[in-house]
Amino acid sequence: MAKDSVYRITEIVGTSKKSWEDAASNAVKAASQTLRDLRVAEVIKLDMVVEGGKVAAYRAKVALSFKYDPKK
Repeated sequence: MAKDSVYRITEIVGTSKKSWEDAASNAVKAASQTLRDLRVAEVIKLDMVVEGGKVAAYRAKVALSFKYDPKK
């Protein structure tokens, strides 16, 4: 039988000059450097930075869940 688990959720914002997909991917890539056992990434908000009437950057706010281990 599978052991019950608890997961923690944190939100981060990734950015990209190319696309929202790249922004979300950048968020997950950066988070994976410090968070262990990432399980789910949910894009919860998309927006853009506008400079001079043009899109300067895409931003993706991402909720990440990872396994909670109070001993570590």
